[in-house]
Amino acid sequence: MRKTISVGLGALIAMYVLGGTSARHEIFPWPQLSVLRKTVGAEKAAPPSRYIFDDKERLIGDETKTPVTCPTQTDRTAVLLILGQSNAANDGGQRHRSNYGARVINAFGKQCFIAASPLLGSTDTKGEYWTLLGNKLIASGQNDSVILAPLAFSGSEVARWAAGGDLNPVLVDTMKQLQASGYRITSVLWVQGEKDLVIGNTAEAYGQRFMSMVDTLRQHGVGAPVYISIASKCLEPSNGGFKEHIPDNAIVRAQLALSKSGHGIREGVNSDALLDGDDRYDDCHIGGTGAEKVSQAWLTLLRGDRRLEPSG
Repeated sequence: MRKTISVGLGALIAMYVLGGTSARHEIFPWPQLSVLRKTVGAEKAAPPSRYIFDDKERLIGDETKTPVTCPTQTDRTAVLLILGQSNAANDGGQRHRSNYGARVINAFGKQCFIAASPLLGSTDTKGEYWTLLGNKLIASGQNDSVILAPLAFSGSEVARWAAGGDLNPVLVDTMKQLQASGYRITSVLWVQGEKDLVIGNTAEAYGQRFMSMVDTLRQHGVGAPVYISIASKCLEPSNGGFKEHIPDNAIVRAQLALSKSGHGIREGVNSDALLDGDDRYDDCHIGGTGAEKVSQAWLTLLRGDRRLEPSG
């Protein structure tokens, strides 16, 4: 019995020494065992998807999209550059598609597609209300065609859009692509602020970084009005927000001040005040009834502005 125990103990010690030496010097059997472990334990390949994303998780491909020839811009064409975070991105609770075929377009990467949720150019794959706005602009007689150019990133704070931020070069690239496609931006729609409230940004810092983003627009030939939404409300920790919302906060004060500061900046939709609890499907993101309210409010603003400034 003692002999058996001694032999077993000796074998264990030998295996330990052999394993340590093999691992340290990368000799048999360590490399082979390592490969086997990785092969057996490797995660299964992701199942195929209709969607393609870039390294910033922006939707850049969707095999269901319908490509069309980019329409020529006229004085009755709205070209909307859409910027912000999740409530400007594909996080809506209701999907929409063009009711007018190629008259409502999703422009992305020097290509054009019939607009349908989710829109290429922004993060996530749920719904959005910009296509609904495009339908309303045409139905109202305001425009004959609408070009939607979305560039919205879920959870993005304003600093990322300012000069030096990681989204600033993406903004510049988007403007260049639109210009190369022959499009002159007629309005810039900014829907952002919830993230900055959560991280405790000050009104002064928010204003400075927003103006840095506006300077980027102006430096690249965009002279169109920039509509800054009053947007700071995103409740519940599951959304990265708070349990309760305080309407009078630093971000709202900054947004209101910016909308009155000149520089072609105008007040956009006040989603904080416009939407109630039923309009946000998860206490933060805009659901079907909210989409109807917000798109109608944007329509009213854009229809009331007959002095759209050219962007050079």
